[in-house]
Amino acid sequence: MAERTVKFEVKRQSGPDAAVVWDKFELPYHPGMNVISSLREIAANPTTVDGKATTPIAYDSNCLEEVCGSCAMVINGKARMACSALIDNLEQPVKLQPLTKFPIVRDLMVDRSVLFENLKRVKAWVPLDGTYDLGSGPRILPQVQEENYPLSRCISCTICMEVCPQFNESTGFVGAATIAQVKLFNQHPTGKVLKEERLHALMGDGGIQECGYAQNCVQACPKQLPLTRAISDIGRDVIIQSVKDLFTT
Repeated sequence: MAERTVKFEVKRQSGPDAAVVWDKFELPYHPGMNVISSLREIAANPTTVDGKATTPIAYDSNCLEEVCGSCAMVINGKARMACSALIDNLEQPVKLQPLTKFPIVRDLMVDRSVLFENLKRVKAWVPLDGTYDLGSGPRILPQVQEENYPLSRCISCTICMEVCPQFNESTGFVGAATIAQVKLFNQHPTGKVLKEERLHALMGDGGIQECGYAQNCVQACPKQLPLTRAISDIGRDVIIQSVKDLFTT
């Protein structure tokens, strides 16, 4: 009986301005294979199906358990996490491409720093006054904890931005992940001190009004974050803040 194999087609670029090539690889099948384990196996012997020696495929990965968010890529036309993409559940040949909405670094690696710039724009953190002991903070009700926990599970994978029709160079839309973090920190008893600044950051170009409510983000999110609810809630808060500004300026 012929040995079962898995076929891969990988979109590759040696640099941002380099020509695109598609390399084909074939590996022996192993139970429990996923895309990341396959890329590691290819790296151990980077030879295409026609016997041509090539360089190992460049890609991002770290935790290998859908926590770090770094291994997001387009697999068989769908943006998803490579570590949880089991070969048994994928059609062959398995086609691997980088995310399309971000600048290419090399092969399957892209520059997703725009997300972190957006998070800085909305001050997605809890401010602290110095390094001394501030004592016990305000108590958070269990009901609020339950509401906030799903938002805290964001892994910054940028899949929500990849699938969003409004996230592009023309709009500069901050994306669902950033808006969800605004809701998370605005509900924190200490973090909400920056609530107005965060809401102001979502007004104007690239702000929440750019959202077209396509709902692609909530369907694609690997951690099942309540993104559309967060967008709706923060959209309301932005409108309320805008009205308040009319009477205070």
